[in-house]
Amino acid sequence: MNLSSLLDKMAAVARRDLLTAIRYRTGFLALAGSATVELAAFYYLSRAVGPAFRPQGFDYFPFLLVGTGFYAFLVKGVNAFLTTVADAQQTGTLEVLMTTATPPTLLIFMSAVSAFAGSALELVLYLATGLIVFGAPLHPNWLGCAVIFTLSLVLAIAIGIGAAALQLAIQKGSAVLWLLGSGTWLLTGTLFPVSSLPKALRSFSALIPITHSLDGMRLALLQGVPFAFLGREVVTLGLFCLLLLPFSLLVFSYTLRRARLEGTLSFY
Repeated sequence: MNLSSLLDKMAAVARRDLLTAIRYRTGFLALAGSATVELAAFYYLSRAVGPAFRPQGFDYFPFLLVGTGFYAFLVKGVNAFLTTVADAQQTGTLEVLMTTATPPTLLIFMSAVSAFAGSALELVLYLATGLIVFGAPLHPNWLGCAVIFTLSLVLAIAIGIGAAALQLAIQKGSAVLWLLGSGTWLLTGTLFPVSSLPKALRSFSALIPITHSLDGMRLALLQGVPFAFLGREVVTLGLFCLLLLPFSLLVFSYTLRRARLEGTLSFY
């Protein structure tokens, strides 16, 4: 497949999802309203807690702003892969899609890429609302933000492909992903610092990639630390990418092949 063909296919998928978003534009307005209410709740919570509470050296409201916004972006990106497979199973189109000339993994990725774009736009609006409406102090190191964002995006793609494989294997991947998401929400320092956890859980938290994504983004976006001081997070995220992406691709290929042999590709 040449680059021109790939771009044409991605444009077709993006156009489909854009038309769908336009048709349901009231959902976007409801989402914007709920995000503003959520930020207001976080803002007044941080005021109630008081300025003395500075998790990891950050003011509490910016800590919450980046943690909840970036965590939601990554989780929505992961969920997009699972939803793509689940929707195709529900509509009975998965077998047809998996027999096209486009490689299955690439097809799943193209279907999820517009969801990533939508989630990225939501993240920007979320951070902008926190900055403009609630006065969150941001001091970004843009290069650091870009590197952490890119590595975190690759991680979300890797985990998302694994989630799609889970959906093919057990047809109830959303329930498992919800359980895992609840655990990672607790352990990754989204709402409170990881240092508050018991020692055993802190060790486990370090094994979750999103923990390092949130730590790195907070350092780059809120403190604007030089790129050299982001080395630990960048190296850790890079290693996770090198391990998880090939592994998830192998698992997806194996699960897809097995589902074809067993005739369970469109089971739901």
